[in-house]
Amino acid sequence: MTSPSSKPRALICGVSGQDGAYLAKFLLERGYDVIGTSRDARISPFDNLKRLGISEGIALESMAIDDFRSVVGVIRKVSPQEIYNLAGQTSVGLSFQQPVETFESISVGTLNLLEAIRFLGDPIRFFNAGSGECFGDTQRESATEEHPFRPRSPYAVAKAAAFWQVANYREDYHLFACSGILFNHESPLRPARFVTRKIVAAACRIAAGSGEVLRLGNTNVQRDWGWAPEYVEAMWLMLQKSQPSDFIIATGQCHTLEAFVSAAFDAVGLNWKNHVETDPSLTRPTEVNFQRGNPAKAYRELGWKARHEMFSVVKMMVGAERELPAHLSGERQ
Repeated sequence: MTSPSSKPRALICGVSGQDGAYLAKFLLERGYDVIGTSRDARISPFDNLKRLGISEGIALESMAIDDFRSVVGVIRKVSPQEIYNLAGQTSVGLSFQQPVETFESISVGTLNLLEAIRFLGDPIRFFNAGSGECFGDTQRESATEEHPFRPRSPYAVAKAAAFWQVANYREDYHLFACSGILFNHESPLRPARFVTRKIVAAACRIAAGSGEVLRLGNTNVQRDWGWAPEYVEAMWLMLQKSQPSDFIIATGQCHTLEAFVSAAFDAVGLNWKNHVETDPSLTRPTEVNFQRGNPAKAYRELGWKARHEMFSVVKMMVGAERELPAHLSGERQ
């Protein structure tokens, strides 16, 4: 570790992911000492940190989030004032193939962090990345923080369990612990396996002459899509409050996946209908048809409001994809 500093110090679990990288950049710009973790920091490539130009400004630690001793050891060594839990398996689709790993990395990992904070007794503020997937299908409604959870995937079940763990440690042990219930938020740092990046990357390749056909599952599903760099700002704002509370972070708008596809192909000058086919094998075992969040509490208490909605998010992702070197562009799916 670096020598003692008067700067605020934050530990980001899952710093190599989309949200972790953007949060690290956000905190560095606000004068934080930032420490990030991965399971093996010595061999992890941390491509997102390099892409944002911040890899040299972050201290890195190896931590297995599903190993309590590992978690305690890193927190004791780092002595952070803030911990952001963005670690764990992040793909809804993959969770159907890996339900045990998904639950352990999300739910057990969150429990280990909370128990480590309680065990050490330091005044640490804790943020947990929740998910709008916990609500399941919101039935044409905009979910508020009081909306019931009806998770419909192993990922959503794990996130729901983690949410209630945070709530219990806040109430029972008086930790400063809160969850941001994050609806879909995208960026150029999304891995190629995520459908939004898959669509954008394919549209750019097809426009460049690849001749491929993009195959997708159910394009009638509707989601609340925002811009990831804005969502990490909300995470930070939640830990600056005098009292911990949970917040929905969303745009409040909803669009079909077909509209997302159309916007991506429009951005490269193509008609999506000429290049996209439906593949029933890509449909999830249990589909969620409609999800929309109500971010009114975040605006009222944090002063946070999404500045970008789906159409501008797509344009920014397409612009970034076109600037990527060939070896970094989204691989064929």
